[in-house]
Amino acid sequence: MEPIRIGVIGGSGIYEMEALRDVAEVQVDTPFGPPSDNYVVGTLEGVRVAFLARHGRGHRIMPHELNSRANIWGFKKLGVEYLIAISACGSMKEEIAPGHIVIPDQLFDRTRRSPQTFFGDGLVVHVSVADPLCPYLSSVLYEAVRETGATVHKGGTFIIIEGPRFSTKGESRIFRQWGVDIIGMTAIPEAFLAREAEMSYAIMAHVTDYDVWHEEEEPVTVEMVIQRLRQNAEIAKQAVINAVRRLKDAPPSPYRDALKDAIITARDKIPPETKERLRLLVGKYLD
Repeated sequence: MEPIRIGVIGGSGIYEMEALRDVAEVQVDTPFGPPSDNYVVGTLEGVRVAFLARHGRGHRIMPHELNSRANIWGFKKLGVEYLIAISACGSMKEEIAPGHIVIPDQLFDRTRRSPQTFFGDGLVVHVSVADPLCPYLSSVLYEAVRETGATVHKGGTFIIIEGPRFSTKGESRIFRQWGVDIIGMTAIPEAFLAREAEMSYAIMAHVTDYDVWHEEEEPVTVEMVIQRLRQNAEIAKQAVINAVRRLKDAPPSPYRDALKDAIITARDKIPPETKERLRLLVGKYLD
């Protein structure tokens, strides 16, 4: 199969891309088990695109149960260089209202359990994530959303909690004191794994609520989230189409050499089975 340079992860409420043409489902095996679902590969704006429903079609997988390593590995195996992540989020600031869209530029990690790396088992890698989201792809997404006419905010810190529960009011108030802009559950470890896979990764975050801090708004509920996601679904899908059009002739990913200086283990000390298992990621540096 010819490499597919653009991937899309559909978050809550986005389980398919109806605009895809010449569609085929692709099952990808990974060293980390099965991804959330089959990848749906099709043509959008004359470009082959791979789509994955993050939580599986029918929303079967909880945030803390996601096999993000398998999901990202699958995109890498398909050849993806630019990965667009669609996510639902809560707003931590008055001016970022439900219905708005945020293209964040920073992440703050409050997760505890999900594996955040492909590496280990005798292979030590320290990848740089000072800027965890690709500025180039983020700019593309910002312009793609603006083109839809939706209200979009460029930049901001996205705090990621473990889930599946929503925040307590005490947590929400403290997070606001920390100065974060939006809150969600899935961008970590996705962003860190995408960097290890040498992909550009950026997020289109759809604001569904004010979390639980806002005194004049009802605390976030699943019903509220689903209602707002349905309202935003068509905007998200049109923004993806706009982004793919802009990425049609994009240069190679700025992170195509992210592991070049990140591998610290002496080459002769890396176990052969680890080297073979992770060849997709590190083969060009170790062969």
